[in-house]
Amino acid sequence: MKTDLHTVDDFFRSHPALILLFFFFALLLLHISLLRLPYFWDEAGYYIPAARDLLLSGSPIPHSTPSNAHPPLVMAYLALCWKIAGFSVIATRVAMLAVAAFSLTGLFRLARRVANFEVAVASTLCTALYPVFFTQSSLADLDLAAAGLTFWALLAYVENRWAAMALWFSLAVLAKETAILAPVSLLAWELVRPRVFRSHILVRDSKWRNWLLLFSVVPLGLWYAYHYHETGFIFGNPEFFRYNVQATLHPLRILLTFLMRLWQTVGYLGLYVLTLAAFFSMWLPPLSDAGEQRKRILPEVQFAFLAVIAGYAVALSIVGGAVLARYMLPVVPLVVMVCVSTLRRRVRMWQGVIAIVVLAFVVALFVNPPYGFSLEDNLAYRDYIVLHQGAETFIEAHYPNARVLTAWPASDEISRSYLGYVKQPMKAFRVEDFTIEQLISAGEVRSNFGVALVFSTKYEPPHSVFDRLRWWQEWKTRFFGFHRDAPPAAAAEILGGRLVYLDRRNGQWVGVIEMQQIVEARARVGAGIPTRLAEQCSANR
Repeated sequence: MKTDLHTVDDFFRSHPALILLFFFFALLLLHISLLRLPYFWDEAGYYIPAARDLLLSGSPIPHSTPSNAHPPLVMAYLALCWKIAGFSVIATRVAMLAVAAFSLTGLFRLARRVANFEVAVASTLCTALYPVFFTQSSLADLDLAAAGLTFWALLAYVENRWAAMALWFSLAVLAKETAILAPVSLLAWELVRPRVFRSHILVRDSKWRNWLLLFSVVPLGLWYAYHYHETGFIFGNPEFFRYNVQATLHPLRILLTFLMRLWQTVGYLGLYVLTLAAFFSMWLPPLSDAGEQRKRILPEVQFAFLAVIAGYAVALSIVGGAVLARYMLPVVPLVVMVCVSTLRRRVRMWQGVIAIVVLAFVVALFVNPPYGFSLEDNLAYRDYIVLHQGAETFIEAHYPNARVLTAWPASDEISRSYLGYVKQPMKAFRVEDFTIEQLISAGEVRSNFGVALVFSTKYEPPHSVFDRLRWWQEWKTRFFGFHRDAPPAAAAEILGGRLVYLDRRNGQWVGVIEMQQIVEARARVGAGIPTRLAEQCSANR
C-alpha cells in the first residue's frame, strides 16, 4: 500500500499539470447538473454586471451598477473567458470551476509540502466537498479565487520563495481586497516568531522577507487610487461603505460576529465532525510506522496558519455587513488540513473518520441545518433559482407589460434579461423586503405596479430553538438585518391583490400577486382568468 501511494505521489510530482486537470474534470462532473443555472444573488446583483461592463466598455469601473470598489481581477478573467467562448451562463460556470480546480491544486501542493501525500489527498477531498466550497466552485463570486491564490502564496511562504510569495499575494488582493489579511497576519507572526521559537526551521532570515509580505499593499493601493480618481470614492459607493464599515463598529456586534466567525471556521455545516474528531484524538498517543513516530505539521507552520486564521476571524468581525461563510474560505481549508494531519498521526482508522466527515459534508450539502443560514452555502441556492425561474417565467408569460413590485435580487433578475431568468427585460418597482411595514407602504401606491413577486428573502427553519430566545431575535434584527417576510397569502391581502401563483421548495417559497387594476382591465375586455389558474388560486388560499 505504501509503495502504491509513493508511486502515485511520484507520478503527480512528475506530471504536476495532471493534478489541475484531474481536479477540473472531477469538479465538472460533480457540477454537471448546475452548469445551466441562472446567476444567483451577488452574482446577479454585482459581479456579472460588473464583468459584463468590463467586457463591453473595457472599463474596470462598472457603470450599470454602483461600484463597490472590489478589485477587478476576477471580473477581468470572466470578461476574457466571455471574449473567447462567448457570453453565457455555461461559460461562466466552467470558468469558475477552472478557478476552483486551480485553488484545490494549490491546497493539495501546500498540504503535501507541510505534511505528506495522504494528508494532501484527504484534505483536498474534504475541502472540495465542504458545502461552502462546493457551491462557490461554480458561482461567480470573488472569495474562492482569493482563497486559491492565498494557498499558492502560503506554499511559496513555507518554501522560502519570497518573490513568488509576493506575486501570489498581490494577485490575491486583486481578486478581493480582504486577501490582504493573510500577508499582514503573517507579518505579525514573523515579528513574534523569534520569541516563540529559537530555531528557524521554517523560514530563513531574510532582510527582504517582511517587506515582501507587505508588497501586496502596493497593487491594492494603486487600485484604490485609480478608483478614487474615477469615482471620487476610495472604498466604494457611500452606501456600500456605510453598510460594511460604519454600521459594524458596535462592540456587541463585533463580539457576536466574532463568535459567528469562529463557528464558521470550526463547526459550520458539518465541520464540527472533523474538528471534534481531531480534538478528541489529541488524547491518543502518536502512531508509529516501522518504529518511527508519524510526523506532524511543524509547529511553526501551524502557528503561521493560526495567525492567518485569527487575522481573518478578528478583522472580519469588525468590518463586513454580511457575515457570510464564504468570506472565511481562505482559512477553513487550513483548519481542515491541520485536523486531517492530526487524525492521521493519532487515529489508526483515520481513513474511516475521514469517510464519516465526507458523508457529513455531503449530507449538509443537501439537508438544510436547523438554524438560519445563507442560501449560497449549500444546494439551497439551487432551490432559490428554480423557484424564481418558475415564478418569473409565469409573470413574463401572463403579464409581459406590467410593472412588477419585488425586492432585490429579483428586481435585477427581471430587469436584466442577460441574467438568465426572463427573455425580455421587465419594469421593476423595488421594495426593501416583504415585511408587513414595507408591504403596507407599497399598498398605499399600488397604482404604481400591476403585479407583485414576493419570495422568502431569508431561510428560517420551521422549528428552531433560537426562536425562543427573544434577546437573540432582537440582536439579529438590530445588528444583522433580520426580518420576517409576510407569508404570500398575507402579502396578497395587505397589497389588495390576488395570489395567482405559489411554489415552495425545502423551506423557501415564491408567490405572484395580481393587483386589482389588472383584474378590472381583463374584465373590461372580457378576458377571464383561466379555469386552471382559478383552481390554483383557490388551492393556494
